[in-house]
Amino acid sequence: MNASTDPPPLTLDDLRKTLAQKVQDASPEVARLAEWALDHPQEMAFHSVRALAKRADVNANTVFRLAVALGFSGYDPCRRAFQAALRDRGGMYGSRAQQLRSEADGDGLTDRIRASAHANVDALFDGENHARIGQAVDMLMAARRIHTVGVRSCFSLAHYLAYTGRMAFDSFAPPLNEPGGIADAITETGPEDVVIPITFSLYSAEVVRAHDTARARGAKIIAITDSYASPVARDADLVFCLPMAGPQTLPSQGAAFALAEVLVGHMIAHCDHAAKRIADYEARMLEFGAYMQAGSPR
Repeated sequence: MNASTDPPPLTLDDLRKTLAQKVQDASPEVARLAEWALDHPQEMAFHSVRALAKRADVNANTVFRLAVALGFSGYDPCRRAFQAALRDRGGMYGSRAQQLRSEADGDGLTDRIRASAHANVDALFDGENHARIGQAVDMLMAARRIHTVGVRSCFSLAHYLAYTGRMAFDSFAPPLNEPGGIADAITETGPEDVVIPITFSLYSAEVVRAHDTARARGAKIIAITDSYASPVARDADLVFCLPMAGPQTLPSQGAAFALAEVLVGHMIAHCDHAAKRIADYEARMLEFGAYMQAGSPR
């Protein structure tokens, strides 16, 4: 089998994009390993061919074939590329699979959560995501209507993004949660609208259906997820594949909330009327008693 003539990808983002492509167009065995590798880049970095094959439940030849499909002459240069990419992205901080019980005593758990939180946010603001943020802001500023879709653990992020956005822009729709309400809203979208599906493994069926409906309606899609193999990443106009490492029970969403703040912040900075709209909103809330100021009688 001949190696690809394209240069091997060198960043973790490029590696994941190429893996996601192989999920779609490689042979079934190689595609299955590529999908597994998307969620286990650390495993690709530190195991021998035989050890990786055992962990991924494939044969050693499939491991070699995936390395070649990614553009490498063999597995060793592929492994070194994953090692370098993980170092560059801070991907070695902690592991979501670690057991909380292992550091139940002392300050170890606090230190691990702090370290992974710093690493996740640093990885979010790498060079490639800087460019994506600019593209996303342009899409959002031009949108007729913006729908954020997240359920269960992702509802808080969808709500936060929609709430902060609505303070400054009437294009943001209220956050969607109930399956019927999601369907009602997304079936009314079109090419002038932007839908932001938010879901992380395990992927929520309601959000995936909203993504599929938005695609069918021709709406633009900005996917916020954790893998390029995620069903909401498929055919999206932009994908933010977020770092979510950490020992917490659920994947860390710290970087996701930082992304929401950056997107809305840039939109406000580029809009002449946003500040006045926010001030008017705040004045209305104060007038009708929605806020309590320090020292105010109850």
